Amino acid sequence: MKLRHTLIALAAAVGLSAAAWADINVGVTLSTTGPAASLGIPEKNTVTLMPKTIGGEKINYIVLDDASDTTAAVTNARKLISENKVDVIIGSTTTPNSLAMIDAVAEARVPMISLAASARIVEPMDDKRRWVFKTPQNDILMAMAIATHMADNGVRNVAFIGFADAYGEGWYQEFAKAAGLKKLNIVANERYNRTDTSVTGQVLKIVSARPDAVLIAGSGTPAALPQKTLKERGYSGKIYQTHGVANNDFLRVCGKDCEGTLLPAGPMLVADQLPNDHPVKKSAQAYVKAYEDAYGKGSVTTFGGHAWDAGLLLQAAVPEALKKAKPGTPEFRAALRDALENVKNVAGAHGIFNMSPTDHAGLDQRARVMVRIDNGAWKYAP
Repeated sequence: MKLRHTLIALAAAVGLSAAAWADINVGVTLSTTGPAASLGIPEKNTVTLMPKTIGGEKINYIVLDDASDTTAAVTNARKLISENKVDVIIGSTTTPNSLAMIDAVAEARVPMISLAASARIVEPMDDKRRWVFKTPQNDILMAMAIATHMADNGVRNVAFIGFADAYGEGWYQEFAKAAGLKKLNIVANERYNRTDTSVTGQVLKIVSARPDAVLIAGSGTPAALPQKTLKERGYSGKIYQTHGVANNDFLRVCGKDCEGTLLPAGPMLVADQLPNDHPVKKSAQAYVKAYEDAYGKGSVTTFGGHAWDAGLLLQAAVPEALKKAKPGTPEFRAALRDALENVKNVAGAHGIFNMSPTDHAGLDQRARVMVRIDNGAWKYAP
């Protein structure tokens, strides 16, 4: 009888020990192939730089490719939840993919940190979006930077061309608001698909409207197509892009046609050029150094920075969640959601994060700077 009680006590102790040291599983779905690959690859590279332990618990990253496809993104999310039993999901890379994943994570009550830009991912706040957070700047934050720069530099009439998906539509809606506030007239509104090889028809309509400036709302290398076509058609006005193009692959594909282009971007893109008193300079430089030490000088992109910031959010939130529950349980996932929602003053590669029940992006004006493409390089343009 004594032996039986001893064995039971030993088994219980072993069980408690295993539970206390349960791994935290982080599911990651990214667009490492397909049209958004130039965004997804640096994000995947950044995952390798994320902490292997947080709060004394081992972190396992399960990384899948969704090939820039919404159906694949949802399939990956459901697989990570049902088969890998993840405690949190990071991803996806693009707005359409991230929007498509919301139902899956909300249904399973698993928190998700998106690496895509559209405010639609976290707004309007509802029972589903309360499980979703994101690290990129909201469109309206960047749209106001563009509209303000346009108005301050004599632009009055603007043409818009963007992706024919949630990214382009979200950007149009937010830019239209910003343009209205700055008394700008939108004289053309065109769309194209990420996989299109020609936008001649759309560009001819834009040129005929004779705008002072054109805003291209695309991301990655597909955003170069309208710009190159505008130059081919002799357009000589100002051209603006969104922060969706802030990587070196875009510079390579667009080449000389992008000289003088203006865009808002996270401070990380020009970290070394920022004044020493900029609140994000130190944290931005920390990511740049970590990435370039691993992948080479000049290899860093802003998109990898969004993944880095997701890792920083987890470093802040996981210890709080561990105070309430053990990894691998519904209670831990709920506690992690709550902890993410209460993150304060986390200095990331792109800004200072202050989340709240009504703001699951958590960034303010410190998360943007204006940048100009000059001699094939990014230049800080205060």
